[in-house]
Amino acid sequence: MDIKVLGIDLGKTVCSLAGLDEFGTVVFRKRLQRHRLLDFLEGLSPCVVAMEACGGAHHIGRFCLQNGHEPRLMSPLYVRPYVKVHKNDDRDAEAIAEAATRPTMSFVAIKSEEQLDLQALHRARERLVSDRTRLINQGRGFLMERGIRVGTGRHVFQKELARLTAEGNDDLSHRMLMLLSDMASELDVINDRIATIDVEIKALAKADADMQRLMDIPGVGPTIATALVAAIGTGSSFGKGRDLAAWLGLVPRQITTGGKAKLIGISKHGNRYLRKLFIHGARTVLHLVRDRTSPMTAWADGLTERAHVNVAAVAMANKMARIAWAALTKGERYRPHALSGL
Repeated sequence: MDIKVLGIDLGKTVCSLAGLDEFGTVVFRKRLQRHRLLDFLEGLSPCVVAMEACGGAHHIGRFCLQNGHEPRLMSPLYVRPYVKVHKNDDRDAEAIAEAATRPTMSFVAIKSEEQLDLQALHRARERLVSDRTRLINQGRGFLMERGIRVGTGRHVFQKELARLTAEGNDDLSHRMLMLLSDMASELDVINDRIATIDVEIKALAKADADMQRLMDIPGVGPTIATALVAAIGTGSSFGKGRDLAAWLGLVPRQITTGGKAKLIGISKHGNRYLRKLFIHGARTVLHLVRDRTSPMTAWADGLTERAHVNVAAVAMANKMARIAWAALTKGERYRPHALSGL
């Protein structure tokens, strides 16, 4: 049995395996408990090991590299067209193996442990921010039911909440004041945890040369720099900056038929968290950067005169992503006046 390509459909407890020979014929099928998968790969002759980029795939991919295999990770979206007839785990494994042999297939780079740690840090921060937003919205609802309207903004709400719990209000019962007091204490805990993570992210960004180059780009701070490096590493898996922007979903979705091209809203593919960060950074460049004489801000000002502010924000985020790719792959610092010809 000569396996050239091994497709693995990863499951929480059971994994399905399908092996192809040099002619693409299925010569091996097997199901293994997940905890026995690494032992099997260790005793297997070096080959291409294909998997979907899902939970645990990067760990197995690093193990394959250590044992002479060639791991190939793919998006599940690209594997689906190769599933024949009815879907099951065995056919999924065969489809993964077949998809890995396609010359035009796009593969996902294996993430290092440092990248996964940094990614986990961002996931924890995102969860805390979501919890804080949910808590504030609930508090606004409680107060609105008592006829108390609070101005927009997180800081405005927290100041009003502190005032109400300290001074009281005739429209609020004792029970509601106790609930609001508990809510204020919970918000303080969440804010402290977010601040702690922000301090750690800033320290990591200052210690890394790639992240320092990224932070030279207008609108890119420690949060975007660390999240981008955690997601794409050096950016070598993208052939050009446009590919990174497309992966982030910052390009128009195209519907072309009969030779007529129609562009609609952005595709919103790829990493939703990174796309959100880049658009927030783009809005900073559009509205908050005081120096409006640089080529970047001059281009942004001209764009806002011609297009809606949201369209301008996406276009600016697209440009920031392309510049970030160039800074990562070429190892060069951001040069503002290189954009003067745009």
